[in-house]
Amino acid sequence: MSLHPHAPANAWADLVFASALGAIDILAIHLGDRLGWYRALAAAGPLTASELAQRTGTHPRYAQEWLEQQVTSGFLEALPTDPMQFRLPEGAAEALTDKHSLAYIAPLARMLSGSASHMPALLDAYRTGKGVSWTELGDDARWSQADMNRPWFESLLADAIRGVPDVHQVLDRPGARIADVACGAGWSTIALADAYPLAAVTGIDIDGPSIERARRNASESSSWDRVVFHAGDVADLSGRFDGVFVFEALHDMPRPVEALAAIRRAVKPDGVVIVMDEGVGDAVAPGDDVERLMYGFSLFVCLPDGMSSQPSAGTGTVMRPATLTHYAMEAGFTDVSVLPISDFSFFRFYRLHLPA
Repeated sequence: MSLHPHAPANAWADLVFASALGAIDILAIHLGDRLGWYRALAAAGPLTASELAQRTGTHPRYAQEWLEQQVTSGFLEALPTDPMQFRLPEGAAEALTDKHSLAYIAPLARMLSGSASHMPALLDAYRTGKGVSWTELGDDARWSQADMNRPWFESLLADAIRGVPDVHQVLDRPGARIADVACGAGWSTIALADAYPLAAVTGIDIDGPSIERARRNASESSSWDRVVFHAGDVADLSGRFDGVFVFEALHDMPRPVEALAAIRRAVKPDGVVIVMDEGVGDAVAPGDDVERLMYGFSLFVCLPDGMSSQPSAGTGTVMRPATLTHYAMEAGFTDVSVLPISDFSFFRFYRLHLPA
């Protein structure tokens, strides 16, 4: 929702009030997610406050208040029983508890709540020009991003890449080597290995806990023997690769041109380089909900993280196509094109073209 600049004060107050209600719901969703209340309701069916508290090791008085708030906001149904039972609707259960569903949205509340808990550090960063890194933001931010992207990688990445013939042909070479830069918890790396059984896939990330989680995730996958993970910088890539991917990470990097130059050196002359990043527009678009969400990520997560290592380009989440093209050309690529992959969450896939 956006208002005309000359709207009266009460209209602006109404806008803030509506935003406050949304913020309250986000914080309440975070409680339900972290305390296991949604999962318990999804697994057991209708429960009283006491039953929910007993199943989750929480206090019944707090459970009662949360349950009533969730009914008031429309997330739960109250049943006319004595004592009252509460039911999580089927669709809500999928959106809030099913880690494999494309509708899984609970991690968004975890991301926003986790970053907001670091507001004193963010305020200091905004005043001084310093930053707040992913390490400082902690596990709520780190794993929420991994959990939000996981179902998209698991369900759609293989078909999306195979649907681009000239890219698919390169990656499908026998013995191909594929690198996943800034791989996080490794879901994209595992998806690439599943899609290309003739390839060896390497994931690399500077975040130690992410690499540990990625190794654990890979050990439970069918491609465990073709996936390796390294803790390190993109400059640490060894050997030459047929394909290099950067999934939703370039905008976080403090020195994106250096990173892309290292990738260009690591890929074979006839290889492919793919960057997946936010599908934002060419310019600021007032009232656009996707842009509003991306600026939210940028304000509280991505820009502070990028600024935490100086010198920094300070890109932020809203990396517009012209910005990416500028980075790619500075790094020695000759052109940037958009791959014909649509309906992949909020993302756009770019191919960075190598010199002939």
